[in-house]
Amino acid sequence: MTAHVIPTLLGVQDMEAAKRFYTDGLGWKVKNDYGISVFFESDGASPIGLYGRAGLAKLVGTSSEGSGFSGLVLTYEASSEARVDEVMGEAEEAGATILKPADALPWGGYGGTFADPDGYIWRVGYSAQGKDQPAAE
Repeated sequence: MTAHVIPTLLGVQDMEAAKRFYTDGLGWKVKNDYGISVFFESDGASPIGLYGRAGLAKLVGTSSEGSGFSGLVLTYEASSEARVDEVMGEAEEAGATILKPADALPWGGYGGTFADPDGYIWRVGYSAQGKDQPAAE
């Protein structure tokens, strides 16, 4: 796994308020708005996305309450389902805790999640639908 993180998803309590903050408040432009998630134009940098906090916690296999989930998930987009499995295996072998084994996702993608030894949550995913999404490798 290379040191390449895209996009950063921020778990938010109120999607509309958060979207207004970033668009109206900071001037960010929305690239894609899927309702349950919003991604901003990144001008070549690592993209930032918003996702409902409870839904994002469920997606990665943890609780949105208390200290178990900080509201931040680091996302690693792989180039194939096989690569997702490889990265998940590499992470587990390196000492990560598997939170949600790689599997088919509700919208047609494929992915799983793990926590590094310090508890930072990583979502490793692949989407054949996202042809314009840059993969880390």
